[in-house]
Amino acid sequence: MEKTQNQDDNSSEQKNEESGLKKRNFRRICVFCGSSSGNRPSFSAATLELGKQLIDRKIDLIYGGGSVGLMGLISHTVFNGGCNVLGIIPRALLQYEISGETIGEVKTVSDMHERKSEMAKHADAFIALPGGYGTMEELLEIIAWSQLGIHEKPVGLLNVDGYYNSLLALFDKGVEEGFIENSAKHIVVSAENAEQLMRKMEEYKPLHEIVAPRTSWEVDQLSEPSSL
Repeated sequence: MEKTQNQDDNSSEQKNEESGLKKRNFRRICVFCGSSSGNRPSFSAATLELGKQLIDRKIDLIYGGGSVGLMGLISHTVFNGGCNVLGIIPRALLQYEISGETIGEVKTVSDMHERKSEMAKHADAFIALPGGYGTMEELLEIIAWSQLGIHEKPVGLLNVDGYYNSLLALFDKGVEEGFIENSAKHIVVSAENAEQLMRKMEEYKPLHEIVAPRTSWEVDQLSEPSSL
């Protein structure tokens, strides 16, 4: 007798419960990415695939507010797929990162610090696509916040064509030289494609020792994202 789809789903859920795994359900994910498209077509292809994964899961997008480069591509994809988009951009960057019509809701803030704080406040998880200094700085700060105990949200790295191999090797070097705890390596969830990354993030469970409990940080807004 063949199993029905419901029986398969129930069996899978039971296995997850028995192994102590509980899949996370994300309402909003913050995506860090470049305001340029990079030199490889694979970067844009991976961005489109990530957008489709968000749409399939009915996950809204939080991002840096730009309408050009990979930022424009991910925001157009998610918005046209029927999900909400919230862009957060410093006033000084409006003329450089927005070209033509804005996508979804755009919130203008005073500076980069407020931008990162607002993005973190609204998101249930974070994903970094390929990008430059700004993308890497946003990624590293949100990793540091996890290590410090400010949040327990998954941090994903979409390592397209090995773009972040050197950064991951640097993290390993930090562990080897005694600057990063071995358990803190697991803060970052990495995958080569969007579907695999989403699955890993849904199963993410913090393993690292935090520096200070979240209750000691004056950042309660990070634990309960506001509605769009």
